[in-house]
This record gives sequence, C-alpha cells and structure tokens, in this order.
Amino acid sequence: MNLQEIPLGIRARVSQIAPLDNQQHDIRCQLEDIGFLPGEQVEVLRKGLLGQGPILVRVGSSTFALRESEARMVQVEIL
Repeated sequence: MNLQEIPLGIRARVSQIAPLDNQQHDIRCQLEDIGFLPGEQVEVLRKGLLGQGPILVRVGSSTFALRESEARMVQVEIL
C-alpha cells in the first residue's frame, strides 16, 4: 500500500521508498532527506479536492505537501 491510498487520519509506518522508474531516483533521495525513512510513522492530514492534487502528510513532527507521484513512491504499512 502506498501513502496516496491510505485514508485521512490513519497512522502508518514507512516500509520503503520505491521509485516507479529510474528518473525518480533523485526524488527518492529528497524524500529520504526530509524524513521519509523506513520505520518512521506518517499520517495523511489532507488530500486535494476530489482526492486529486497535493497530499498533506505529517512525518515525525514535520508536515509536508507531496505530489501524488511522490506519495505513490512511499510504501507504508498501516499501524
């Protein structure tokens, strides 16, 4: 399951960052740099209108807005 698929308010744990193609390797590194590391707890706070657009995510004590493509790269396990 990826970060885009989990419902609002549900806590999950990052299991891995899985780029969908070779061009997304840099994005993977950026996600890891800001705290999306295996074992970290995450929570989706808000999604764009009609489930499209940016996704507001809390990881640790920080909050980030991710593109849908970035959220699909973050594989999670619901707690």
